[in-house]
Amino acid sequence: MSARRFAGVTIGAAPIGLDEVVTIARDGAAVALAPQARTRITAARRVVERLAQGPDAIYGVNSALGANTGRRLAGDDLVDYQVRAVRARAVGVGPSYSRASVRAMLAARIAGMAAGGSGVSPVVLDGVIELLNRGVHPVVPRFGSIGAADLPQLSHLALPLLGEGHAEYRGEILPGAEALARAGLEPVQLGPKDGLSLISANAATVGRAALVLHDARVLFDAWLDAVALSYEGFRANVSALDARALALRAGTREMEVAAALRGRLAHGHLAGDARRVQDPLSFRVVTQVHGAGHWMLDEAVRLTELELNSAADSPVVLADEDAMLSNGNFHTAALALALDALAIACAQMASLAVGRITRFMAPALTDLPLQLTRHGPAHSGFATLQKTATALLAETRQLANPGSLDFLPVSEGIEDHAPMTLGVVEKLARLLVRVRYLVAIEHVIAAQAIDLRGLAPDALGDGARTAYAAVRATVARLDEDRPLGPDVERVAGLLDARLTGLGEAS
Repeated sequence: MSARRFAGVTIGAAPIGLDEVVTIARDGAAVALAPQARTRITAARRVVERLAQGPDAIYGVNSALGANTGRRLAGDDLVDYQVRAVRARAVGVGPSYSRASVRAMLAARIAGMAAGGSGVSPVVLDGVIELLNRGVHPVVPRFGSIGAADLPQLSHLALPLLGEGHAEYRGEILPGAEALARAGLEPVQLGPKDGLSLISANAATVGRAALVLHDARVLFDAWLDAVALSYEGFRANVSALDARALALRAGTREMEVAAALRGRLAHGHLAGDARRVQDPLSFRVVTQVHGAGHWMLDEAVRLTELELNSAADSPVVLADEDAMLSNGNFHTAALALALDALAIACAQMASLAVGRITRFMAPALTDLPLQLTRHGPAHSGFATLQKTATALLAETRQLANPGSLDFLPVSEGIEDHAPMTLGVVEKLARLLVRVRYLVAIEHVIAAQAIDLRGLAPDALGDGARTAYAAVRATVARLDEDRPLGPDVERVAGLLDARLTGLGEAS
């Protein structure tokens, strides 16, 4: 297909980012390999084919893997060993990943191989691209990776390419060979190092991280909508958002968060309508806490995109030097730490959200009716929704505990450290599910406070007015007591069309 007619994502010409992965994963965009990437891959492949037959032992090419490191392979076994390496590491268990997540994994591995350091055979890389473009989606179990390469997940990802394993094709789960046949494809034949090139990478982690961090961006933006509504409903003092004060200690993304909130409150009544000299800290330090959260999100995105576009294979091919080097670039410690830090930041932000939610229940702080009901003590209003919010906060805090510390040595002690990065990604995804509901609860409660304060929609700031209208188009204001869980679910559902990575989480 010509470049002019191709409407998908070209990989290998320039770095790709989260948006491209989301487009491939969710929208079904096709992938093409850039000509310069094919040149790199061809050059690296020549190095592999020459050195595989040479006298020097090369890990995973002419010597064995794992605890058998250094043991030479028979010259006539180099190809069969690659097939056995894939089969032996297909040890993933548990529920299978969704189609979108599998497509994200395939895209991530294509991008990694396109960097040129894997030494993969061009025909094998083309086979992976064809799996993606023709909609053959391998069945990939969720559990098994320790983050020092996602060997189990990527082995399951590779099996259908060999005519083995299982794959989803047009909604049906089929044996790998049958899925290929229906798509008009044939199994590929591996050469030296090809099996290792397919599986010794972190494409499951990187693909999932791209989707989950995309969702974090969406949620963080929606969270600022909720904060703006809370400012309106509380009639908060906006001096905490003043750029002059923040500039005196320009922290991590604080200025940007404050500017985003000022934009949402622009042209509204709050500029000269604060009720208090100082508000509770859950209102007053939003820029500091959310600024830190946005900073950690930026760092996690940066490191995910670094991994997405890197040649992190071991051994890596240095085509210009006609060499292959064992290395530790498959180890994703920095990404694991950033994702753990982001989870902690989310817990801090969630704590503020629950603080604002509970402050709304207290007339002494709000000058509004107790529990945001005009009907007095015979009605519960929003009182019991505090329980849901605090339960969500408790689970958020539990999920914020670092996951990158939980590893044990394997392979006879050869692999004595691991970052557990895929598990950290999935833990963050579960945490964001709780955050999504907290954001929805804050929207619902703040909208009720706005109604009880008698604020007309045109008195609200520009962004707050839009957020309020979206809530009221979805749920009515509370008068008589009613089940509030369905209201929260409906408001949370407003976000669902914008999310791509949380479908795996529970």
